[in-house]
Amino acid sequence: MSPLELRLRAAPGRSSGSRRAVLAGCVGNLVEWYEFGVYGCLVTVIAENFFAPAGAGAGGAAALVTTYASFALAFFFRPVGALLFGRLGDRVGRRQALIAAVGLMTAATTAIGLLPTRAAIGAAAPLLLTFLRVLQGLSAGGEFGGAVSLMTEHAPPGRRGLGGAWQSFTVALGLLAGACTAAGLAWVLPADDLRAWGWRIPFLLALPLGAVALWVRAGLEEPPPAGRPGAYGVPGAAAPVRRGEMARAVVLGIGRIMGWSAAGYAFLVVLPSHLQAVLGASARDALLATALANLGFAASILPAGVLSDRVGRRPVMLCGAVSVVVLALPLLRLVQSPGAPTAAKAGAVLLAGALVGLLAGPGPAMLAEMFPRRVRCTGLGVAYALANAVFSGCAGLVITAVAAGTGSTAVPAYYAAGACALSVPALLTLRGGAHREPLR
Repeated sequence: MSPLELRLRAAPGRSSGSRRAVLAGCVGNLVEWYEFGVYGCLVTVIAENFFAPAGAGAGGAAALVTTYASFALAFFFRPVGALLFGRLGDRVGRRQALIAAVGLMTAATTAIGLLPTRAAIGAAAPLLLTFLRVLQGLSAGGEFGGAVSLMTEHAPPGRRGLGGAWQSFTVALGLLAGACTAAGLAWVLPADDLRAWGWRIPFLLALPLGAVALWVRAGLEEPPPAGRPGAYGVPGAAAPVRRGEMARAVVLGIGRIMGWSAAGYAFLVVLPSHLQAVLGASARDALLATALANLGFAASILPAGVLSDRVGRRPVMLCGAVSVVVLALPLLRLVQSPGAPTAAKAGAVLLAGALVGLLAGPGPAMLAEMFPRRVRCTGLGVAYALANAVFSGCAGLVITAVAAGTGSTAVPAYYAAGACALSVPALLTLRGGAHREPLR
């Protein structure tokens, strides 16, 4: 039995259906975000193989910008996926939507590992890669709404923060697994072998991971409808949801999580290519720094979710956002300092990741509490996907382009801190007792 299953079984007061729901959401999230982590960590190798003109090498700024444009394009298809899979989840069932989402992601990720490079098929290679990234964007857009709805609706009263935090925790595990896989390959393989064929291995590993996720989700039970035995929602007939009310909730949700989206990708995904392209760090050092940041991120998520069940979502998420505003620049300066001790630099990237975890732990439950059941998959999925499309998907493109144009090495810190500063007013609108109320 895996450590994840053991921890779920050991959780007091958790039904077998709730454990299965958390496990089903976790394995799919891990597959989804493992791939995103791999792509972000190997972006310089992908740029050389698919986007750089012959002989340009991996470090060309133009190739990096083009690669990140492909990365961003996938994110802008995530809201479409959130709508498509969200409506499927709200009308047909969470299980069907989650099976379809992870199946599409597994197929697209495996296909990337088999894709011929630009040297083999010319201009068709970047076009095919971009198409596969679009399919991944559709899949990832549908994953979040279904998984968070499933986990929070199955969660016992007073445990939604922890239930939703498992979603973010397995996002962290996926990113960490992607970073560690890429770092391990960079450590074991010569640089030429990594560029020639080694980069394919992490993408091909998605096939067995996806098969496990599909098997777990095939035996999933739907959450009990509100008002029926075992439900944790409000009894009685569901009230109609007005479009204006839905749109306002989506916009407010975007405001509350934009700092989470921007800081998460700036610190956890964009960091390796930034350290290499702007600061001249080696691939091994850059990937190690990213692995440490993701480790700090993973370590803080579940405690943050549990704390939000006790004191509320607002104080925990505000603490995370304000801390990023205050500490982002000093932490990045410490990492960039040639004379700083290695232990201090490691502590800085660990802390940067942990601050993002303060936002990511309570975030899923906070979004689930904003929408009624009949539109929960769609509403929270669209809010999350739009925030990620703008503030995560564009992070690499904006940071790389602005750093190249201005020569500033502090762009990632300004990007993360600015988005978190804009998130603070929206987070202040959170009601202090919402975490104690039943889901609508």
